[in-house]
Amino acid sequence: DSSSTPSQPSKQPSKQPSHSLNPIVADVKPSKTVEIFSLVKEMQAAGETVTSLCVGEPDFLPPQAVLDATVAAVTAGDTRYTAVTGTLELRNAIAQDLHRRKGVQYNPANEIVVGNGAKQCVYQGVLATCGAGDKVLVPAPYWPSYPEMVKLASAEPVIVQTNADSGYLITPQDLRATLESHPEIKLIILCNPSNPTGGVYHLEQLQAIANVLQDFPNVLVLADEIYERLVYDGDCPSFAAVDGMFSRTMTVNGFSKAYAMTGMRLGYVAAPLPLAKAITTIQGQLTSCAGSISQAAGVAALTQVTDKELEANVQIMKQKRDYVLEELSKIPNVKVAMPPNGAFYVLPDVSAYFDGDDAQLCLELLKAKKLAIVPGSSFGAPGTVRLSYATSMEELGMAMKKLKEFLEEQNLKEP
Repeated sequence: DSSSTPSQPSKQPSKQPSHSLNPIVADVKPSKTVEIFSLVKEMQAAGETVTSLCVGEPDFLPPQAVLDATVAAVTAGDTRYTAVTGTLELRNAIAQDLHRRKGVQYNPANEIVVGNGAKQCVYQGVLATCGAGDKVLVPAPYWPSYPEMVKLASAEPVIVQTNADSGYLITPQDLRATLESHPEIKLIILCNPSNPTGGVYHLEQLQAIANVLQDFPNVLVLADEIYERLVYDGDCPSFAAVDGMFSRTMTVNGFSKAYAMTGMRLGYVAAPLPLAKAITTIQGQLTSCAGSISQAAGVAALTQVTDKELEANVQIMKQKRDYVLEELSKIPNVKVAMPPNGAFYVLPDVSAYFDGDDAQLCLELLKAKKLAIVPGSSFGAPGTVRLSYATSMEELGMAMKKLKEFLEEQNLKEP
């Protein structure tokens, strides 16, 4: 019958695609600092006022010469791809700076690779040298990304605990014992000055490490020196400058911390030719070059900003460090065994609170006082918290007031 309605096909429930992820992702922890920072931004977007000491980002603007060079690059239409390894002008400036201040000589043509921030350079250094079956020595406390980058390269991190008595620096004895018990170790990651402790390896300590490494000729070193211009007392030499270490060292540095260029995402790795070539190959397939405008700003940072200008920022940071240490000393049961001598972090021991559960402390603090700090357990230092004092004195004053109030309230709750 032509008037009859044709039957409608029955609707089948649509199948959801099966998201089969690389198993390696399941083994990698998200960055706790990024998680907390994201939560802070969400709270601020919802209209809440949050005080944050969780991100290592200077509160001052980049130097005027850097800002001027950025504007000039935009105005000149300097917006094209550069060589994968960066502009020759920037690589020349980096090579000259390393030679002038650190006494190390790199060929700017093929031994320096400019990347999108020091973080990318660290990962590419790990990826270029390590893979399945290899191990990487990471002293703790550590920057949380180090062990996760090692896992992403299919290698295995070997965590070596340090303690406050040694300034949170790895000792030659512990280094030797670890290398002897783990012959698969191919790389050591050495952060100097340290994030999160602010500990600094001076020349004598670096030489002691180098003396051990002479007995392990196949072990490479990734020297993350991003904070090397933020040292309050004494020297902070490049590990590559220590006798016998140049040929096995990848030196990572950048512009985020000393020059306050965090959002411009500009870093570099300087390494002997075989290592630099491998890193270049990886970067060529991942991101290609760093931003051309950021690179122009980087040239200005290295060629137009004076040491005196940077030293003024270091003195301001030192005043902030001293203020935070003074305020922490007034809080019962909070200990700073080793005052930081570099970078802009302090890692106080708060294990007397919340039964040593630093993550719970940070969560309750954020809820009760709208103050964001990072749990030390994510840095391999349970029972501590990391405070970044790279913010304004006004913000620091508010943060220390909130922290003191919160912990004093916890003391009152004790039976």
